[in-house]
Amino acid sequence: MATPKIITFLLIISIIYFAGKVESASRTRSSATNFIKGQCSTTQYPAQCVQSLSVYASVIKQSPRKLAETALSVSLARAQSAKVFVSKMGKFRGLKSREYKAIGDCIEEMGDSIDRLSKSIREMKRVGNGKGRELQWHISNVQTWVSAALTDENTCIDGFAGRALDGKIKSSVRARVVNVAQVTSNGLALVNRFASKL
Repeated sequence: MATPKIITFLLIISIIYFAGKVESASRTRSSATNFIKGQCSTTQYPAQCVQSLSVYASVIKQSPRKLAETALSVSLARAQSAKVFVSKMGKFRGLKSREYKAIGDCIEEMGDSIDRLSKSIREMKRVGNGKGRELQWHISNVQTWVSAALTDENTCIDGFAGRALDGKIKSSVRARVVNVAQVTSNGLALVNRFASKL
């Protein structure tokens, strides 16, 4: 049977070991968060960039490629959520015919955005396998699709222009889709930054 001194000694060793592990994980997370802040400082919406990506610090670590991939994944998730939200808006009773049309057009635009962001994420995963011209081709595809997704999102927002559509539907849809467009803009900036280092 172990003596109390041995048990105490083993307990102290265990505490020191686990405290070191916790401190090391904390340092790694802090380093990753600082990396994200530095990269996000070059985007158009840096505060939103940091807020949306720092929760993934343990996955991103200090990888510009992982940062760009994660930013695109966040954009895709928000675009999907926004499409569902806009679809629900279209089911409200008493919509004006122009509101109904703007919502329908927006749902279509968000569908296109989702498709392009999905393609860009798949293509971004291929970047790791490419070399030289092939690598540049993959990156160019990603940049083209993310740009097109951003255009789709802005087209949805533009569909609600004018005073005739003023009201809760317009403000709700615009707020949701503007958020998606800002995240997509940040994602594109991070892809461009990653591409510039290749």
